[in-house]
Amino acid sequence: MNVKTKLLLAIMANAKQVRFHDACKAAELLGFVHKGGAGSHVAYARTGEPVGLNFQNCGGFIPPYQARQLAAMIEKFGDIQ
Repeated sequence: MNVKTKLLLAIMANAKQVRFHDACKAAELLGFVHKGGAGSHVAYARTGEPVGLNFQNCGGFIPPYQARQLAAMIEKFGDIQ
């Protein structure tokens, strides 16, 4: 199992405790591109995908609703079995 698969599976297994850094890395592994942000927020977009990802750094973690949005994108673009 490669590093990408391990990270994506770990996020799927525990979407309540996703580290901010891991969320950003996962978004980039899924083909999303950093589009900016302000303060503790960062935004990611993917060509052809109308829904973007927005992460807020809350003590090193992202809020659970943002983790669920990331999990939905992992299901859509992750190619993990």
